[in-house]
Amino acid sequence: MALAKLEAVVLDCPDPRALAGFYAAVLGGTVEDEGDWVDLKVPGGPTLAFQRAPGFVPPQWPAADRSQQFHLDLTVPDLDAAEKEALELGARPLDTADRSRSFRVYADPAGHPFCLCAG
Repeated sequence: MALAKLEAVVLDCPDPRALAGFYAAVLGGTVEDEGDWVDLKVPGGPTLAFQRAPGFVPPQWPAADRSQQFHLDLTVPDLDAAEKEALELGARPLDTADRSRSFRVYADPAGHPFCLCAG
């Protein structure tokens, strides 16, 4: 029996509204804005939440001195089409040169790494 249930994944960031908007455009869902805390209710998954973090320093990928801590894997039906849309939304490529792999690594507008994965 599980001790707990995953309710939300929370990302620190400088602008919760903007980052929630980015992920809402990528994943769909409903944004619930409480100012310094914004929830994105994602269909079929846990809540993705964003909290304002004064002095936020984005991770660097890969870098031992500014570790990514965690990242999101987002499954997509077409890597090329998803990449195009993610870049238009403000994502930044981190590791996308090897087109033979089943994943590509990007940073969201606040600098958090995430992967688009072939599904």
